[in-house]
Amino acid sequence: MEKKWWHDKVAYQIYPKSFMDSNGDGIGDLQGVISKLDYLKELGVDIVWLSPIYQSPLADEGYDISDYYAIDQRFGSMQDMEELIAEAKKRGITILMDLVVNHCSDEHEWFKKACEDPDGKYGKFFYLRDKDPEGKLPTNWRSYFGGPCWEQLPGTGKLYLHVFHKKQPDLNWENPEVRKEVYKNIRWWMEKGIGGFRIDAIINIKKPEVFRDYPADRDDGLCSIINMLKDARGIGEFLGEMRDKAFKPYDAFTAGEVFNEKEGELPLFIGENGYFSTMFDFSVEMYEREGRGWFDKRPVDIDAFRDCMFSAHKKIGDIGFYSTIIENHDEPRGASRLLNDEIRNESAKKALATVYFLRRGLPFIYQGQEIGMENKKIRSVEELDDISSIDAYKVAIDAGLTEEEALKTLSSHSRDNARTPMQWSDEMHAGFTTGEPWLRENPNYAAINVKEQQGREDSVLSHYKKLIALRKDPAYKETIVYGDFVPCENCGGSLIAYLRKGVDQTILVAGNFTPDEKTVELPLTADGRRYAGGKVLLDNGREASVEDGSVRLDGFGAAAILLEELKKS
Repeated sequence: MEKKWWHDKVAYQIYPKSFMDSNGDGIGDLQGVISKLDYLKELGVDIVWLSPIYQSPLADEGYDISDYYAIDQRFGSMQDMEELIAEAKKRGITILMDLVVNHCSDEHEWFKKACEDPDGKYGKFFYLRDKDPEGKLPTNWRSYFGGPCWEQLPGTGKLYLHVFHKKQPDLNWENPEVRKEVYKNIRWWMEKGIGGFRIDAIINIKKPEVFRDYPADRDDGLCSIINMLKDARGIGEFLGEMRDKAFKPYDAFTAGEVFNEKEGELPLFIGENGYFSTMFDFSVEMYEREGRGWFDKRPVDIDAFRDCMFSAHKKIGDIGFYSTIIENHDEPRGASRLLNDEIRNESAKKALATVYFLRRGLPFIYQGQEIGMENKKIRSVEELDDISSIDAYKVAIDAGLTEEEALKTLSSHSRDNARTPMQWSDEMHAGFTTGEPWLRENPNYAAINVKEQQGREDSVLSHYKKLIALRKDPAYKETIVYGDFVPCENCGGSLIAYLRKGVDQTILVAGNFTPDEKTVELPLTADGRRYAGGKVLLDNGREASVEDGSVRLDGFGAAAILLEELKKS
């Protein structure tokens, strides 16, 4: 594998609206991000991905862009953005923007012009269809946020396609003029000095040649949009062109949000000369994907997480690098999702951090993950901001769940869980703002916050700093970054263990997610010998040791151990 500048880095995702508010209006902003750059540097972060800060009506919290060349005034100005890029660079931090080009906002100039002249140039920027006199829709596809994918084009007798919110009309990538505008914008931002992009919902840009109905899967008569994606062919033509015309000239780092590439496509996406530098490992998300709605999602426990992790590494092999995550802005908090109430303590959170972070791949930390932020109990539908959560609540009620049951589902799965304000201190509103926050903070901020953990050696925050330091340690970096990933397949319940095998060293990574002491038998060496012992490089405050071919972990213990082989007689 050709070594890249980003392979040994650590990435951090910021959701700007909830990160830090500098002016007291209750909304996080770019000056707030700038004020926390030293915090990120001290943590050990090299790459920062900003969720969208472009001009937007915020129907989908910035993923509906009305001007790709402007910063939304709620977040600041272009001058603030330029200052952020410059100040981050001084600290050795690379800034990534969020590239959202499957759709734009219905308030974008292109869409306004399409409404004025549907048959003109900008009408061809979108998927437009004539409205049926009897009201039949062009297809029965259900949008990701619920309801039909078709909406009337204002002031016309036509419909437009939106696979997300109705205020997010899909761009027609079959039109070369659309692609030309996208690539122009990418180059413009690269010239500004950013290092690349996280690429949003990109698999959706390719639609089937024939738009048709699929069997309905709910009582609304609609079908999942996934059916359309399965029929779509030829996305590589677009992605390869974008790589060559926009990314390659700048050696841009690109992380693709790709949930469902087709069989055999992984090398095309992230192999040598892949469309992207990396893509996120969404194996857990695919495992739990709902049938009838969020209330029908398959629950994920530690054993399922382990199996998903091991399967993902078997799938990728030496093709390329995943970006590894346990949470992001679209998912519930990892500590709440993967650790049940009985085991969700600081030791278990540190164990979870250990087994995910030292995998092969580029680790992404989502804001607040480094202090173990948790889901917030949702007591009323009026508390919800996220549009997908509002639809999920309605789907649950329509399916016969009680209000209490539906709210319990949202407390587990709502995207609002990841979007509550960052918990900086135990001061009012978690130190996020001096005003009223746009989204109510999690009440547990008094116990879980940065200020409290910064002064404590055994905190979750301190453990993340140790993990980052270990990953960057010259003595072990080659093995942790490039070494083989070898699962310990004989783990019992609630145990995760694997080896990172380098040229001349082997590191065991293991976590025990039970309150009881556990022993994991290690695989034999290539020539049939056992591991005799090892040096603990990092632990989570619980005891761990290797003796005669097995590792012993205290309850909720986790460790990275440099193994020693038995010497040949």
